[in-house]
Amino acid sequence: MPIAHRSAIGTNSLKADVVIGAADYHFIETKLLPQNCRRYSDKYWEKRIMAPSCLLYYVGLDKKLEGVLHHSLFFDSDFEIHGKEIYTSKQWPVDPLFYVCTPSVTDETVAPAGQENMFFLIPVATGLQGDTEELRERYFEKILDRFEKYTGQNIKGSIIYKRSYSVSDFIHDYNSFKGNAYGLANTLMQTANLKPACRSIKIKNLFYTGQLTVPGPGVPPSLISGEVVAKEATKYYG
Repeated sequence: MPIAHRSAIGTNSLKADVVIGAADYHFIETKLLPQNCRRYSDKYWEKRIMAPSCLLYYVGLDKKLEGVLHHSLFFDSDFEIHGKEIYTSKQWPVDPLFYVCTPSVTDETVAPAGQENMFFLIPVATGLQGDTEELRERYFEKILDRFEKYTGQNIKGSIIYKRSYSVSDFIHDYNSFKGNAYGLANTLMQTANLKPACRSIKIKNLFYTGQLTVPGPGVPPSLISGEVVAKEATKYYG
């Protein structure tokens, strides 16, 4: 609430001229607003096509790797099959493509001297069930085997830190709709003004920002979304 009066109305309330919701759009509408104040129905949300979520691994090594780049994409399995598992069958992938980032290759400040900072990312469908530690470990072993094969280097014995993060964490930590990590898919019918609107039509001083509204998913568009909404709120308040 960037523009608000400080006078408290109740124990957990504050009178505001303008409210900007930067949490998950679906969560605000379905959990924080009463039914008569919602713009979009449950049916509307269920019809949305979501961009992939992801299964992430944050890894620290006690050694440096040779010949590894900052960004690496592993397209050594079938892209079409993995794509169908994300968008059509919506299941955990059998043999996923994955991405590896090793920022310590170009920025020595992100890891201690002589060590490596990495993260691995597997795109997965949203709304998946069975996000267990056992499942995550199986996928970690699978992609590490491929990484070691193609780099010719062993890293399993050099891991000194590992943390995984996936669908259930996005839901728990961010109330993310179906555990999405990147918002709505960029389809024609979910573009521009066909995305969930950045202003409520039921509550005139309520605005939305973030990856589920305009201009779209990703960090840069989400930041731009904040700029757009700030201008709209300023016009309304002014």
